[in-house]
Amino acid sequence: MEKELFSLALGIKEPVYIERIDFSGGTSELHIHMNFRRGGRFNCSECGEPDLSVHDTVEKTWRHLNFFQYKCYIHMRVPRTKCPKCGERLWLPPWGRKQSGFTVLFEAFVMALAKEMPISRIGELVGEQDTRIWRIVRGYVKRAYAKKSFAPVEKIGIDETSSRKGHNYVTVFADMSSGEVLFATEGKDACTLRDFTEELPNHGAQPEQIKEVTMDMSPAFISGVTDNLPGADITFDKFHIIQALNKAQDEVRRMEQAKNPLLRRTRYIWLKNPEKLTVEQSKQLATLRNENLKTAKVYQMKLTFQDIYRNIREPLIAEEAINKWLSWAVRSRLEPVKAFAKLVKRHFKGILRFFITRLTSGVMEGINSRIQEIKRRARGFRNIHNFIAMIYLEASNLDFALPT
Repeated sequence: MEKELFSLALGIKEPVYIERIDFSGGTSELHIHMNFRRGGRFNCSECGEPDLSVHDTVEKTWRHLNFFQYKCYIHMRVPRTKCPKCGERLWLPPWGRKQSGFTVLFEAFVMALAKEMPISRIGELVGEQDTRIWRIVRGYVKRAYAKKSFAPVEKIGIDETSSRKGHNYVTVFADMSSGEVLFATEGKDACTLRDFTEELPNHGAQPEQIKEVTMDMSPAFISGVTDNLPGADITFDKFHIIQALNKAQDEVRRMEQAKNPLLRRTRYIWLKNPEKLTVEQSKQLATLRNENLKTAKVYQMKLTFQDIYRNIREPLIAEEAINKWLSWAVRSRLEPVKAFAKLVKRHFKGILRFFITRLTSGVMEGINSRIQEIKRRARGFRNIHNFIAMIYLEASNLDFALPT
């Protein structure tokens, strides 16, 4: 009865049969020994040619899903066939996969867990070294990623992240329409754009089809897009622009704070918009804005610049409003603000492009949040290739064709 049960569970069909089942209470292991009938004939594992005789056999063992709390192993002398088209090929049993010491159901179980817990924890759970678990994950990711199509992609976002705090930077490319990661590669220089464009043909796409890119103002990224995606227009992310203005505002505050003690411990008040302040912070801001402070002046300039992004839809009107703001910034005589104005002028075309494309880093921020969760769960990654595999697993919507 137990042989019939396991035969059904493993999808076994004649001429293969279960020869015996051994259970060892001492080692807490279940061993299922397979065999095949004398004279049995098999299909070619390469082309499917039917009714091939057995040439010789190879002893193989697979780790299967646990039977309750017990490790389970399948053993079989696997037949090797001689196909007239493909030559000698090892028969592939329904529970196995080429060049794997695990059954496909065991691997499917691992892949399901990989999205929910650290690989090291999975290794402990199933009683395997985490290096073997990583090989399963990387293998499935590699095969599924190779089949992913980039054919519809026209708008991309670019961002960088690190595998651990301050270590091993990875540049991530995403489809701004679907929100899926397209490509992730080590580094954060212009070469990452070259690597991306070289990967495109492997997925049915060409560099010429990329029409829009949104990113921060990294000189390396700008250079990379110019050299490798000549048909693409750049939209500089508005949140990075405002971040640069916040930095200029904070520099003014720190300079003024040295002479005015009222500004001490007010940094986070100036970084927030009025609607984000607590009641107490709003009262403190109202008091400070009546003190004729340079910091208060820059704060108002920041709010005005943000309003351009919020309220203006027409590119020509936006261009006029930004130019007026730049004149105000130059007249302010505040060096950090003037430096920011020069930054805007250098990147004016890409900043103005937002009012045509309305592209922001929202998609990239969402992806980055998922990546940060991966890092938190694993407490960082020492191996950059494992980190990239997890990014694809989590954020590329890959089809792993896993059995159920």
